[in-house]
Amino acid sequence: MLLRRFYDPKLAQASYLLGCTTTGEALVVDPNRDIHHYLKAADAEGLRVAHVTETHIHADFVSGARELAQRAGARLYLSEAGGDSWRYGYFAEADATPLREGSRVRVGAVELQVLHVPGHTPEHLTLLVTDTAGASEPMGAFTGDFIFVGDVGRPDLLERAAQMRGTMEDSARQLFRSLQRFRTQPDYLQIWPGHGAGSACGKSLGGVPQTTLGYEKRFNWAFGIADESEFVRAVLTGQPETPPYFAQMKRINQSGPRLLGGNRRPARLPLETLASVLEQGGTVVDTREAQEFVLGAVPGTIDIPVNRAFTTWAGSVLPYDRDFYLIIDDRRGHTVDELAKDLSGIGLDRLAGYFGTDTVEAWRTSKGQLQTIPTLTLAQVSSQLRADHVTVLDVRGEGEWKSGHLPGSLNVPVGTLGGRVNEVPRSGPLIVHCQTGARAAIAASLLRARGFTDVRLFSGGFAEWRAAGLPEG
Repeated sequence: MLLRRFYDPKLAQASYLLGCTTTGEALVVDPNRDIHHYLKAADAEGLRVAHVTETHIHADFVSGARELAQRAGARLYLSEAGGDSWRYGYFAEADATPLREGSRVRVGAVELQVLHVPGHTPEHLTLLVTDTAGASEPMGAFTGDFIFVGDVGRPDLLERAAQMRGTMEDSARQLFRSLQRFRTQPDYLQIWPGHGAGSACGKSLGGVPQTTLGYEKRFNWAFGIADESEFVRAVLTGQPETPPYFAQMKRINQSGPRLLGGNRRPARLPLETLASVLEQGGTVVDTREAQEFVLGAVPGTIDIPVNRAFTTWAGSVLPYDRDFYLIIDDRRGHTVDELAKDLSGIGLDRLAGYFGTDTVEAWRTSKGQLQTIPTLTLAQVSSQLRADHVTVLDVRGEGEWKSGHLPGSLNVPVGTLGGRVNEVPRSGPLIVHCQTGARAAIAASLLRARGFTDVRLFSGGFAEWRAAGLPEG
């Protein structure tokens, strides 16, 4: 048996290649949309991807299972354990094989046994892995978003992301029962989870790649609670803000992701096209660092710097139903291929073209002055707050705001700001802040693109305000 883990740090997402070196067969579990690295890895090991499956309908990235199965000529296995509401819409079209409690899949001498573990989602499966060439009992389990290192999958996403009202408590109770049932597995069982630290699919995921059930039973908070009602309260408390694009991921993955095939590379476009796009109200994202953007940017563009959070904020800000464009900071080695892949990974397939960083200076030369966003110091913010006509916009999550905020501030999380700009006063100066500045810079650029003229950025954010011991709301 051969096992390889693939990890995308921008999505904090893990997928796996499981192979039998005797027969040359391989199975891929929870593939993302960048299917080429699975095919390349299998080929390097002398394996053929013959089977593809996933543990559940994902909410945080677009599944590559459908496309990988088609490209490799592999058998696709999908859960049919969630009832009518949670069936895959493309099941018949893909000629998929159904998986439910007790199903078994053979990959040469390796056998996978299916357990239905609802809670995170109704159709969620865990796959127990037995290498029958030398053992008769499972050695590990692909747990997807059921059990993580130090945490468990959140049961509130159906309600908070998919807008299925009144489901989170029932899902939490299902999750508790699934955990109680699973804890009877042997302590030595290795746990291969679907996410790591930084994922919004839980609240305290560990950063190591795998664990054992025995270790989790000793140190994972979820296994330490024996009372169901107490568990429900604990698991629903303190979950991170749900990125708005999660609802899109659920819809796309259930109905069937679009097959990418051999899509062409987006073209590099001239300055005249940038002017035309902005005049028509198009969406253009400047991927430079915030410190550069606020000092000079093409008016009407939005700043989303390329870092580990790039896909999260792109999914929260960019449109899924129309074209968009990028200004790529090629001085830092970023490429359109890299960014197109990252965006495609969360279903943003309508990248219509891109511009180089030199476009910004070319705009200054030929089109006039660039847009700037003033950056305020702590002392300046404190002084300006005494003016009644100033609005302070806190773009942190609601939970962060409730735990402490600047006096009189308005809270609109950056991920929802695009759809709630009408809640933000347009009269008078607007001071935007978050915890340490990153989210606030994105929000400030979005507001400028939406026609707000007097936007100011407090880059020190609430962290600096609290550290100075100033009054809180």
